Amino acid sequence: MRFVALDIGDVRIGVATCDSLEIAASPAGTIVRVNSLKRDVASVASMIVEQEADGVVAGLPLSIDGSVGPQAEKVLGFIRALRRAVDVPIVTWDESLSSVEADELMISRGLSRQKRRVMIDQMAAVLILEGYLAHRRTANTPHDVQHPAN
Repeated sequence: MRFVALDIGDVRIGVATCDSLEIAASPAGTIVRVNSLKRDVASVASMIVEQEADGVVAGLPLSIDGSVGPQAEKVLGFIRALRRAVDVPIVTWDESLSSVEADELMISRGLSRQKRRVMIDQMAAVLILEGYLAHRRTANTPHDVQHPAN
C-alpha cells in the first residue's frame, strides 16, 4: 500500500510518502498553512490524491504521559475535517518528539541550519511514517491502528 504521512503543525504540514511495498519512506514536501481550515484541508487532500495514496498516517502529538493535550486536540480537529475531504483511511500515530529526532538526525548528517529549517517538517513526517511502517511489519496489521480519541 502507498501511504502519505503528515506532520501537522500550526504553520506548516510536513509530508512524506512510501513506496507501494512499504519499504522506504521519503520526504514529499511541506504545505504552508494559510490559516483557513478549509483551504489547508483542500491543499492536503490535493497532495493525497496527487500521491495516489491508499492511506494516510497523521502524526498525533501526544503528551509525555500519552494523554491528548491542546496541540493534539488541534490536530484531531484537522484530521476530522480531512476525513470529510478524502476517501482513504486515516490513522493516527504518536509523533511525540519526532521534530526533535528529525533535527538531531539532520545535524548528524551535517545539514546546515538553513537546510534543516526547510526540511524539518518533512523529516518529521518521514520518521512518523517509518515508525508506522515498522509497526505494520512486526504486527502485520491492516488499517486498524488508531488513537481512541479519533
